[in-house]
Amino acid sequence: MGKERLDQAFQQVLSKGDKAFVPYIMAGDGGLDILEERLNFLAECGATVVELGIPFSDPVADGPTIQKAGIRALENGVSLRDVIGKLKEIKATRSVPVVLMTYINPIYAYGTAEFAKDCREAGVDGLIIPDLPLEEESIVAADLAENQIALIRLAALTSTKERLVEIAKRTEGFLYAVTVTGTTGARSGFKENLAQHLQDLKSVCEAPVLAGFGVSTPEHVKELTENCDGVVVGSRIVDLLHQGDEAAIRELIQSAKITEQARS
Repeated sequence: MGKERLDQAFQQVLSKGDKAFVPYIMAGDGGLDILEERLNFLAECGATVVELGIPFSDPVADGPTIQKAGIRALENGVSLRDVIGKLKEIKATRSVPVVLMTYINPIYAYGTAEFAKDCREAGVDGLIIPDLPLEEESIVAADLAENQIALIRLAALTSTKERLVEIAKRTEGFLYAVTVTGTTGARSGFKENLAQHLQDLKSVCEAPVLAGFGVSTPEHVKELTENCDGVVVGSRIVDLLHQGDEAAIRELIQSAKITEQARS
């Protein structure tokens, strides 16, 4: 469960020579009733893990696409408790590990101990909290550790080398390497020094290093995974789900399967 399940999922993919692909979706976008169907679809497409966003009124790390998805979910009345309740309901039918992406305020309002316990009972494997700095992790770290839930850290391009080393050492599940400065959202390309940045993170991190923010095409996936273990793709997946373009989602996820490309 939890950390162990994440480790196994990444090991299974990377040991074959493939790269990990973590799609992001917004819980409640389109209604919570379709969450089970979407998770199973992404698993069937080859997702290693699914990052499940929780709608929040002040999503400081999210770009326009994910903000709009969050607004649609909030208009459906979806809350953090609703999402965890739905995950409990569908736990037995879900095969893909799930990582929640939420902000610290909803967790604090929920109660950190109760939140961590409910996450474990719902089969949540990890947590990403973009507005929680290292210095304040004690708010949730002990409760998450007690319930075997990985706390996944983000490594920003603007952090000092010393801070990146500390983040890389502490991360669990995987290290989320942010590829741009600013919020999430599709972009046309990346800075020239990004490859070196990813290589540097890999050299100091025992966990898999995944690149995220701005990844939107199979070409981006191939470019980035030359220097890391996989990618997280959010805005593009959210857009394609909203458009109902399942073929494009499948193509994007399959672009991380290097061994299949070599065979074809």
